[in-house]
Amino acid sequence: MSSAIANALPTRSQIEALVRQALLAHPSGRVNKSVEQPYRPRLVANISARHVHVSESDLERLFGPGHQLRPLKPLYQDGEFAAEETLTVIGPRQRMIHGVRILGPCREHTQVELAFTDGISLGIDLPVRRSGDHHDTPGCWLMGPAGLIELRQGVIRAERHVHMHPRDAAYYGVQPGGRMHLRVVNAACSMVLENLLCRVDAKFKLEVHIDTDEGNACDLPKATLVELFK
Repeated sequence: MSSAIANALPTRSQIEALVRQALLAHPSGRVNKSVEQPYRPRLVANISARHVHVSESDLERLFGPGHQLRPLKPLYQDGEFAAEETLTVIGPRQRMIHGVRILGPCREHTQVELAFTDGISLGIDLPVRRSGDHHDTPGCWLMGPAGLIELRQGVIRAERHVHMHPRDAAYYGVQPGGRMHLRVVNAACSMVLENLLCRVDAKFKLEVHIDTDEGNACDLPKATLVELFK
């Protein structure tokens, strides 16, 4: 290469300066960010074991005046937790299930969520309901260390459902209250659970809830794939 041609080529420092200028001039400051990646949700499927939600007034009747729930571990949804406190659920003819955990924080109304096999054990014919729908539902007795209360209604099997942020609902093309199906794939017992209720709220993270009967039937802990579809 002749010295004239060599002198015409930019130096390494000049090339680096040109690259820096190009990066700074780009709106994102990065060459490969001109097109945003499409949103892809991360689906989590969990088994929702038997549990109780309690009102503040019932909490005090069961555990004593001024009692506050003590968080044991956080749940997947922000702000929700499994509490240290547990209760005994008593059905007809004094059939009992001990150690049913309370989930916090406190709610407006006390509610007991059980699987069908729990209902059979207690002698309660469980209706399948959306959480919070207590119309025409059976009751039970709840026993804590400081008291015993009669719950006149609010014992249900919570219908299988999926918590969704609005962007998740938009991704799947469903409206609040819509329905989707869940495919669970594993080596032994793959299955499809139909008609999951879509619960949409800006505070939710994408999470499926099925009960212990359903989780055991599809062996959810050993699943290699879970997916939602319409």
